Amino acid sequence: MNDLTRESDLVDFGELSPAVNELLQKGVLAYRSDKARADELFREALELSPHELPAYYCLYKIHTYMGNLEVAWIVANQGLEEALRQCGWPLDPHSWPLKETAPGSPERFALYTLKALSFIQLKRGNKPKAMENLDILRVLDPKGYVGWTVIYELAQGVA
Repeated sequence: MNDLTRESDLVDFGELSPAVNELLQKGVLAYRSDKARADELFREALELSPHELPAYYCLYKIHTYMGNLEVAWIVANQGLEEALRQCGWPLDPHSWPLKETAPGSPERFALYTLKALSFIQLKRGNKPKAMENLDILRVLDPKGYVGWTVIYELAQGVA
């Protein structure tokens, strides 16, 4: 555990400023009973520090769970753009470099978010685009560290 997280954290988001970590932890707790409050807390964390990627993750994940796919899509794309800015990668995932990505890195976040966007595309009925993204992930993350294989298997079961 690093010195920026507490042992009582519900989720280890990695190295974050204490203020953002506190908001995200409160949001995780609030999500269980008050989804609107969780949304507010995650947005507050994002506004406070838009370069800390876990706030995007929290927001797009809860909106995906709630079926708010348009909101999830927008936030995931915003988070992806920030991650790409941080790692210096182009917007087009076809042009992303083939390299190992470390957990907690903006590169890993980009791959993870492309997986999330694939799932959102699949839920929106756009299987061809989901499969295109998953094919990119198959090349960039052949060991499936970001969990894209689960979405791929789900897509195979979708007509």
